[in-house]
Amino acid sequence: MTDTNQLNVLGEPLKPCSMDPLTGYFRNGCCQTESSDRGSHVVCAVMTSQFLDFSREQGNDLITPRPEFQFPGLKPGDRWCLCALRWVEAVRAGVIAPVILDSTHEKILDHVSLETLVHHQYRAQA
Repeated sequence: MTDTNQLNVLGEPLKPCSMDPLTGYFRNGCCQTESSDRGSHVVCAVMTSQFLDFSREQGNDLITPRPEFQFPGLKPGDRWCLCALRWVEAVRAGVIAPVILDSTHEKILDHVSLETLVHHQYRAQA
């Protein structure tokens, strides 16, 4: 059972990341987590083609649909709850998937600073 009162990196209640495609460890649209979530799917990020290619090169293909897992495949612009360490690995490699701060679980702060997240936050095009 997941705690619905989990907090984001700003110390506020966690907001949904994406309902279409339906994301999250619990496939409830939120980047909620618990001890069984070994990948720590806590970073709500906006997919870019560069990040999707990087992830596939690292052995995690997020592009190809996998209907048997109810996974539609992702495309640039989709929001998705990423594993904490994969997001950090990508940033260190210079590959950015911009972060939605109010939908990113505070657990990522175990791995990176709030300043890093703010620096890489999603900014909608005007």
